[in-house]
Amino acid sequence: MVIGDGYTHNLPDPDPVETGEWLEAFDDVIEAEGRPRAKYLMAKLLEHAYDRRVGVPGTVATPYINTIPADADAPYPGNADLEKRIRRFIRWNAAVTVINANHNADSIGGHLSTYASSALLYEVGFNHFFRGKDGGQPGDAIYIQGHASPGIYSRAFVERRIHELDLDGFRRELEGGLSSYPHPRLMPEFWEYPTVSMGLGPINAIYQARFNKYLQNRGLDDTTESQVWCFIGDGETDEPETLGSISLAGRERLDNLTWVINCNLQRLDGPVRGNGKIIQELEAMFRGAGWNVIKVIWGTSWDPLLARDTDGLLVEKMNDSVDGEYQRYKAESGAYIREHFFGPEPGLRKIVEDMTDDEIWDLRRGGLDYRKIYTAYKAAAEHTGAPTVILAKTIKGWTLGEDVEGRNATHQIKKLNKEQLMGLRDTLKLHAEIPDEALEGEDAPYFRPPVESPEFQYLMERRKALGGSVPARTTEVRVPMDLPAPAPFEEVAAGSGTQEASTTMAFTRLLRGLTRDEAFGDRVVPIIPDEGRTFGWDALFKEIGIYASQGQLYEPVDAKLLLSYREASDGQILEEGITEAGATASWIAAATSYYTRGVPMVPFFIFYSMFGFQRVGDLIWGAADARARGFLLGATAGRTTLLGEGLQHQDGHSLVLASTVPVCQAYDPAFAYEMGVIIDDGLKRMYRDGEDIFYYLTLYNENYQQPAKPEGVDEGICRGLYRFADAPEGATHPATIVFSGTGHTAARAAQVELLEHYGVGAELFSATNYKLLREEALEVERWNRLHPGEEPRVPYVTASLESAEGPIVAVTDFMKMVPDQVARWVPGTFITLGTDGFGRSDTREALRRFFEVDTGHVVVGVLSGLAEQGRIEPSVVADAIERYDIDPDVGDPRGR
Repeated sequence: MVIGDGYTHNLPDPDPVETGEWLEAFDDVIEAEGRPRAKYLMAKLLEHAYDRRVGVPGTVATPYINTIPADADAPYPGNADLEKRIRRFIRWNAAVTVINANHNADSIGGHLSTYASSALLYEVGFNHFFRGKDGGQPGDAIYIQGHASPGIYSRAFVERRIHELDLDGFRRELEGGLSSYPHPRLMPEFWEYPTVSMGLGPINAIYQARFNKYLQNRGLDDTTESQVWCFIGDGETDEPETLGSISLAGRERLDNLTWVINCNLQRLDGPVRGNGKIIQELEAMFRGAGWNVIKVIWGTSWDPLLARDTDGLLVEKMNDSVDGEYQRYKAESGAYIREHFFGPEPGLRKIVEDMTDDEIWDLRRGGLDYRKIYTAYKAAAEHTGAPTVILAKTIKGWTLGEDVEGRNATHQIKKLNKEQLMGLRDTLKLHAEIPDEALEGEDAPYFRPPVESPEFQYLMERRKALGGSVPARTTEVRVPMDLPAPAPFEEVAAGSGTQEASTTMAFTRLLRGLTRDEAFGDRVVPIIPDEGRTFGWDALFKEIGIYASQGQLYEPVDAKLLLSYREASDGQILEEGITEAGATASWIAAATSYYTRGVPMVPFFIFYSMFGFQRVGDLIWGAADARARGFLLGATAGRTTLLGEGLQHQDGHSLVLASTVPVCQAYDPAFAYEMGVIIDDGLKRMYRDGEDIFYYLTLYNENYQQPAKPEGVDEGICRGLYRFADAPEGATHPATIVFSGTGHTAARAAQVELLEHYGVGAELFSATNYKLLREEALEVERWNRLHPGEEPRVPYVTASLESAEGPIVAVTDFMKMVPDQVARWVPGTFITLGTDGFGRSDTREALRRFFEVDTGHVVVGVLSGLAEQGRIEPSVVADAIERYDIDPDVGDPRGR
């Protein structure tokens, strides 16, 4: 038995006879008037039920026609003729930019076809919707599809924001040219949102829109006049990040968000859904997620044909045809379309019998019709209560000629020959502007209308009315922020006395103190994917609240407890659920608020360290591009410290991954006071001095007595290395142990063991940031190489350890690669102990012994170094191996 949706089979039928009559009547319609009529009646019934507020499930897909009927098209407010002329100039320059770049530097890359298909989508927005930043206003957030960047540069050229030399340098940044894609780090006054790593623009746009609501509901900024626009390719929706958070936008009712999906039906290598229809698939997904869906499939020229389709044959054909066929139609002739689309059904052929083949071929898709797009944008801007997605059907490579339009290889075409260029010029009707002789040279000419021309005047008037040119990035602060008072940092600097505490709990205390700071507290944005109680945040839930746009519509199960779960529309914590990608996007929105809104915010995103850089590394790289400022906290850090969890939870390599991001300040503090000094320094560097950097700090869940901060260590903590303890007196042999993170437990115990049993006096250093030590050493090394006649400089790590007479042993709960970053600048014998290999589920003691980073292995490491230097006999090392019951023949833990 076929159940279908099934829910009616679980409901009692109070009048089966009446139900049967309705079903018989419906069968009669199908028999007498056909399935198209039956579908229409069902759709009208559902629509009527919705109007009468009868709670029936909505459909997830509608017929393959425009959502907005022709009689509801909005009057177009602009000068359509001037706008068409301007679009043609911009189209031409966009194509020439890429063509010239590849002519002057073969295979330099760039994209012709993406902007060609989406030019009208952008231009309607630029002329009528996208708000700029003039007058200190934050304007709209516009996430531009990365491959469309030549068209955005072309418009900027026509507006005279950039020059011909800039276009000549497209993709040749080292010569002062333009970035390949939207990169704020490389063009900090132009681009705002990095988008070309596919999927990141869409997810960031969702969380940006939500963050704007967060600022509004917390009273920190008026965001009511700012819209978030995100332009996406239909092939990009295959990326998990693109669609992974659309349900958040729906349930948060983000009516300040509009997605425009350019449905040109092609991925990079061919059809998106050759055997199906991507627009219908996306409609179902977005409707199910609570979005307002506007399909713009057919242009105005189709409206008369649809009006003649009294039997529903045309709509039925539109529904039945798949994208592979639609792609083929635009690569063929009007005669082919007549024969294969309209031809098989006599009634359908009759609809176009008075049209020529050329007129049939010229039937335009909705995404290439400015009136349809304007109507859709206007409807989206006026819609309330839900985000909007516009599914606009276009043709990849539109206007670029029959060798390019809609072809499977379209995305890879970077050049046009002279004949193809002339064809593009002819299609754009630019004969007067680009005469034949202008195409005789090696490079094709750009064109922009004179300043006094009607086109230029119109272009600039439209942007002036909308608040200035976009995209444009400014770091002007609209709502200034004060840094916190010293009190919260003094608390963690005092240590924990005789009590034991983890650095995670110490961070939570610091975070609580920062949120209580009267001048600064409101700017703190605590972010967590989930497991806030694991990190001790349950105390914060009630105090500062969890952000929920609609408030708390229920009484929580723990309402009577002191530490109850509290949601509020002005809540401060962003608890994102089990989505590190979503939480990272949320962090990016907060970390870039200083320029996107002119409202500096300070995000602290805490997460299981294993699920940070490894899982969302692409987003973090994008955050660096976006010049994000804020703090990432990798909690439950270390491969042996998170006992009992195992291979997929124990992190021994996030610091390695963090070291690949140039602007990431990656710290591994052992003690609470180190963590406090680092965060205090970070706040000053990012929010007082304006450095475009961000911080990654590891936090551990192991409890131990947190020492008070010694005098004079702040500089060394921030620079990455400082002396923690002098060598004990009365020793025979010197040595140095460098620890980081929880490696201090083995190091401190080894110091005692070495003196007691072997007469070795080991001084202790804390290495808080090997990445920074390496980078400073590389800088010094480079300076010395390029200044051969001057006195050589000495790297900080070398100067700090140059007095060490014995071997230097570094111990870390991360891979040996972390301390190995500075190996070549460490004087003398340098031995590293780390946790290379997969994690295991066991106790801390067993794990540290397995990975050879426990006290015994530190002792053996030091003695081995002394033996290598000839200071002691090898038999002493053998004694220690026996004393600590170490099996010298067991395999390396990396391969076990």
